[in-house]
Amino acid sequence: MTTTENSATRVDNSSTPVILGGARGGPDVTTMRTDRWWLAPVITVAILGSFVIYATWAAFVNKDYYVGANMHRDLISPFYSPCLTQSCVATGAANKAVFSWWTISPALLILIFPLGFRMTCYYYRRSYYRSFWWAPPACSVADSHKSYSGESRFPLIMQNVHRYFWYFGLVFNVLLTYDAVMAFRTPGDGGIGVTIGTMVLCLNATLLWGYSLSCHACRHLCGGQVRSFSKHPIRYKFWKFVTPLNAKHMQFAWVSLFVVALTDVYVRLVASGTITDFKLF
Repeated sequence: MTTTENSATRVDNSSTPVILGGARGGPDVTTMRTDRWWLAPVITVAILGSFVIYATWAAFVNKDYYVGANMHRDLISPFYSPCLTQSCVATGAANKAVFSWWTISPALLILIFPLGFRMTCYYYRRSYYRSFWWAPPACSVADSHKSYSGESRFPLIMQNVHRYFWYFGLVFNVLLTYDAVMAFRTPGDGGIGVTIGTMVLCLNATLLWGYSLSCHACRHLCGGQVRSFSKHPIRYKFWKFVTPLNAKHMQFAWVSLFVVALTDVYVRLVASGTITDFKLF
């Protein structure tokens, strides 16, 4: 017998068989976890589902999305900005002619871009894959699907356009920042001032910038495929700036989603006369 065989024999003789009691998992056992692992995906379904329902309703209702000079304000819902269609009430006649053929709700022409950005977001993918598709719903919990093809087939292959939606997201961030600046206007009531609506629109724009700049695609754009940062000092500075934001991407994703809906609700309540947009100074 060779030395190798003697070593193998000694290992086999010295090994101790391990016997576990009860089921060990597999296709017949979903999980052995005893905690409330299902709570997180259920909460995610409730929040994302509620947002989708509300956003759909807000997009189709096509009213009370702008507070204008008749109320001495300049507030517009982020769901309806930029207001470039024939049916929009927030802009002058010259701007309305940009898409004069569009006569239904202008939000339906706009929301495809921010919606596409969020749906293809790396973090949101994890969230709705786990919560809606249970693929898998939690760590150490069986996947509800028997086969896995990744994101290499239709429709999930469309997730790869996320970086392009990110560019569109930057454009909308600029437009919503412009809306926030215009919210300082109080036409017919002193010209310029700060109202609660001003602060809401500014908060919304700030959080959307945080969500975009903390995006993984943004961090890769700044520092991806760089062999030596010393040869790319400008990209290194941008990478150093966005990296700490990237660590907070999940928080920016949820808070910005909530504030976008809150901004629409606030503008809608003011426009309908339900509440007053109080001027602070």
